[in-house]
Amino acid sequence: MRTNVAFPSAGLRLAGHLYTPDGSPGDAQGGGPRPAIVVGHPGSGVKEQTSGLYARRLAERGFVTLAFDAAHQGESEGTPRGLEDPAQRVEDLKAAVSYLGTREDVDPGRIGALGVCASGGYALAATATDHRIRAVGAVSAVDLARQFRVGADGTQDPAVLQGMLAEAAAARTAEARGEGVRRFPLFPATEDEARRGGPHVYEGWEYYRTSRAGHPRAAEAFTWSSVDRIALFDAFRGLDLIAPRPLLLVVGREAVTSWMSVQAYQRATGPKELVWIEGAVHTDLYDRDAYVTPAVERLADFFRAHLGGPQ
Repeated sequence: MRTNVAFPSAGLRLAGHLYTPDGSPGDAQGGGPRPAIVVGHPGSGVKEQTSGLYARRLAERGFVTLAFDAAHQGESEGTPRGLEDPAQRVEDLKAAVSYLGTREDVDPGRIGALGVCASGGYALAATATDHRIRAVGAVSAVDLARQFRVGADGTQDPAVLQGMLAEAAAARTAEARGEGVRRFPLFPATEDEARRGGPHVYEGWEYYRTSRAGHPRAAEAFTWSSVDRIALFDAFRGLDLIAPRPLLLVVGREAVTSWMSVQAYQRATGPKELVWIEGAVHTDLYDRDAYVTPAVERLADFFRAHLGGPQ
């Protein structure tokens, strides 16, 4: 069952979809408060896409789950629109945990977090400093700051980020002069341009900008003021603070971004597992059933082991 919900995050109203299993708490099927999982969406995504898919699939396996739109994006509040602020994104995840912890159908001592792509990195950062999150998983995990600094494959010329920071500085000055908010597009305009950008660029374009998964509320552009916020963020800085809570990283064997999951796994000091999904590229784990199904099964087993099942 899916229900529209809303909850506050740093003074902003966030829009979410709450997924609940068949059987309510206290009946013959429900049996009491359940374990719950907060599910964060990729950068530019919305709750109707991959985060909602994972939330629904995990609810079918007995968990209460919550997919939501980040502040400044989707149906959630926040201006300017299209702002990607890592600090706010981490706060949003913690706010979602707070919301779940107030629900009668959720056991507040059995809440986990799951992030996809950029939210994989944000979920690690949120878990590091929020002991209410008892277990954390990530699918196709990306530290967005690393991607901005060195590229999806880790080989980007440092001059690229310097150019973006120059644009961000100019945009802030323009806004102060009353010239409006400047934004940059997240995806190429055409398929040909996307293919020329390389495999990772095309994979993102094909997921977000076609009938495969395109959604009218998904972000098409970020504000330039997002760039300097992102540049200094480090999703992996607090990995040692997650221990002794467990970590599961699920990544496609063919994903250009897989090196970030490997790096997170290597830096984590507590119970950890790195699961490879053979043949999958980064976005295959967003919605392609052949890859999503084994990922969900591993995640369900992981959260069941560490959060338990319905009581």
